Parts: sequence; structure tokens; C-alpha cells
Amino acid sequence: MGRTRTEQLAARFASRIRDHLLPAGTRLPSVRQCAQQQGVSPSTVVSAYDQLQAQGLIEARPHRGFFVREVVARRLQGEAHPAPVPFRAAPADAAPGPAEGVRDERSAAAAAMRNAPSAASLMRGMFNPISDKPQPAMGMLPSAWLQTDFLAAAVRKAATQLHEVTAFYGDARGDAQLREVLAMRLQATQVPAQAHQVITTAGATQALDIIARTLLRPGDSVMVESPGWSVEFARLQALGLRMLPVPRGPEGPDLAVMARYCEAHAGTPQAPRLFISVSVLHNPTGYCLSPASAHRLLQLAHAHDFYIAEDDTYQHLAPEHMLRLSALDGLQRCIYVSGFSKILAPGWRIGYLAAPERWLEPLLDTKLLASLTAPALLERALAHCIEHGQLRRHALRVQAQLDAARSRSVRLARQAGARFVAEPAGLFGWVDTGVDTERLAQVLLDDGYLLAAGALFDPERAPSTCMRINFASTQTPEFWRAYERARERV
Repeated sequence: MGRTRTEQLAARFASRIRDHLLPAGTRLPSVRQCAQQQGVSPSTVVSAYDQLQAQGLIEARPHRGFFVREVVARRLQGEAHPAPVPFRAAPADAAPGPAEGVRDERSAAAAAMRNAPSAASLMRGMFNPISDKPQPAMGMLPSAWLQTDFLAAAVRKAATQLHEVTAFYGDARGDAQLREVLAMRLQATQVPAQAHQVITTAGATQALDIIARTLLRPGDSVMVESPGWSVEFARLQALGLRMLPVPRGPEGPDLAVMARYCEAHAGTPQAPRLFISVSVLHNPTGYCLSPASAHRLLQLAHAHDFYIAEDDTYQHLAPEHMLRLSALDGLQRCIYVSGFSKILAPGWRIGYLAAPERWLEPLLDTKLLASLTAPALLERALAHCIEHGQLRRHALRVQAQLDAARSRSVRLARQAGARFVAEPAGLFGWVDTGVDTERLAQVLLDDGYLLAAGALFDPERAPSTCMRINFASTQTPEFWRAYERARERV
């Protein structure tokens, strides 16, 4: 027997909730909006929402609407008890951003709690696509672009030394040959790193995690860019850190806001200890740091004694001449982070950091506690690819493909009425849709598209009309036609 429309609609929402595509705290469309979007009667929606409430998946909040229950996320993750909320909102005297008012601490904490499952939902959707269509929310290049012959050949060559590189734990800092090669690459970009200052990691994400765990303690303050990377926000919240949002513009971070944070808490335990920044091809805007902003930022860091984690994840997609903070700073207050997942093979998970001398041993201790050692065989193979210029040539080919894809995607986006907030560059575009993109994302799920809504990139999960698109996966008319249809239904 076929299911009724009510049962079909309830099952559709239930599936998305259980798959974390509608994370805890998500507001569902109003009865009227849902009826219009799904082409059913309001009574069908009311009955479907009643079923979802009976299953414990959503709750009705008076005068606000229907929301995915927080308890669902904990139950689905196997947690027997509510997890503590580690986030502490910045007080009113901590220099909120230009258009921000004073926010209630409890509501900010609730927003922070919602951000973690939202970031996880985006990652789940990226790792387990909801359809076979190219996904605008993807954070990586198409797998076909990353197919090469030289990777397999490099692994075979490294395997001839299999016993040598795998029979022992090896050097906890990483394969010596790879660290030498990486140091030479950094020196070519004016970052004065020696091989002993390089520590390999399981991707750039682990490098950032090692830095936070080494330099910070629960309750410490860390400045983050807004908009910024949702997964990084969720990870910092899980560590119990106090995030201070810094608006990011075309030239760099808002230095006036950073100065106010530092001055408001000078000499106290709440003084910012770390700033995390993507200086080149910022995610999600594509902005690059200007020399003038970089110089003033380093002056501020020296004056107020905080460190900078420079995330250069997208280095292989950027022009070689772009300025790095770590080069200007000489690795005094900057810790440089990068990796190869974006350009080479996401499954390899090889990243690295280059740090000031005084932090090398503490950072290494943190790595040892987390992973003991490194995947020596893959690191040796990667060293071979870099030494023989194969990675550089591959990166140039990918850059050419991305340039062409970006041109097509931008043209289609503008034809569809989308407006780019930032000049398109790199892998991602930051697009203003003119409508709430969390609602837009829900509608696009019906067409099999996972959207990266702008709220995901705000540390406090504020509603946004912006979305992040991947140029490589939005260069065909099909997505933009679905976008136009969905926008009309929001």
C-alpha cells in the first residue's frame, strides 16, 4: 500500500533529521511556507509535523515555529546525557563588530551549540553526497581533477623502502626527507623555516588542532575571522574556548575590532591569546591579505602579545607571489599551517606546521599524545612528488581547470540574479542571494543539492542571505535553474 502525503512528508523530514542534513536547532518552514514549497495543503503539513513531534524529532516553540530538537542530536550520537556547552559569549565591553548589538549570553551559547552539529552536517553531506549531482557545498575539487599517474608511481617507489620507513615508529616530527623538502618550499615563499621547525600532521585540520591544544586552555580567548570556517568554529567550541569574532574584509581582518578586544582585556586572563587567519584565498570569501594590513596586524600582535595561526590550506590554488604573514613575521609570532588534501588526494591526510623555535617541543608533545607518529610511507612518497616537480605541474593544471570553471560559474550565477560579495577568486565564491539561505538550503534539498548556508560561516550562527559555492561544482546550468526555482519558493 502506498503512503499518504502526510506520511511521505513526515518521512522526508525524519530522514533528513536522522542524516543530520537538518541539524539540531534548525527551524523548519512555517506551515504555510512548507505547504507552498511541497505543493500540499496546510492540513497535510500540520499532520506531518504532528507525526514528527510524536516521534520526538521536532518541537513546537510558542510564537516561534517548529524546530529540530536538540535532544535528537545527542541521542543519535549515542550520548546518554546532555553535553555541557563550552562556549562563552563575549561580554558587551569586548568590542562587538560594527553592526552587532549586545547579545544575551544564553542565546549566544545556544547558537554556538547549534553550530557544532551544523558543521558536522555539512561534512557528512560532503563525505556522503545526498545525490549524484555536483554539490555546491563541496569543500574540495572534483575527484576527476585529482587523478594522476605519478602518485601511484611515488608510492611504489617508497614501498621499496617499506621496512625502513614502517618497521619503527620513526621520527615523531615526520619523515626527514619530506621535512627537508617542505622547508625548501617555504624558503622559496620567503618563510624562513628550517627542516627542524617543520612538524607533519594528519592534514591541516590536525595542525590547527595541535596549535589550539598547545597554546590555549579551556576558557581562553581566541580571535576568529567572520565569516570563517564552520568546522573550525565547532572544533574551538568543543575545546571550551571563548571565540571573539573579527569581521574579515577585502584587505584583511578588522584591526580596529581586534585592538578593542585586546585593550578591553589587557593584563587579564581574558586577553586574546591567538588569532586564526586564512591570509590567502580566504574561506569563504576568496579575499587575500594586503601588505599594509599584514604589517599592522603583526604590530598589533607584538603590542598585545598574541600569536597568529596562519592557515594556508589553499596555497596550491594561489599565485606564488601572494604575501604570507609568516614570511613578513619571520616565524616569530606566526605558526604556519598548510596541507595537500585540497590539491593532491583528500584521503592522504598529510599536512604540516612550521613554528617559532620556542613552541616546537610543546607542539610536538601535543602531536605525540594524539597520534604517536606519522604515515611515513605516504610522507616519503609525497616528498618524491615534490622533489621531482610533479606536484607543481599538477597544481598548474588544476589551476587552469579551476580558472575556466570559475568563469563559467560566475557567468551562470549572475544570470540567475546572484550577487558576488567578494571578487571571485580561488575555489569558493561568497554569494548574496537576497533571501535567508538556511531556508533556501532546505528547499534545495528537494532537488538533491546540499547548500552551504551563510549562517554556517558566522561564529554565532546569525541568519544570512549569503551562501558559499564551489566554483568547480556549480559550472553547469542545472544547479542555477534549481537555485532560481528554490529562491522563488522561499
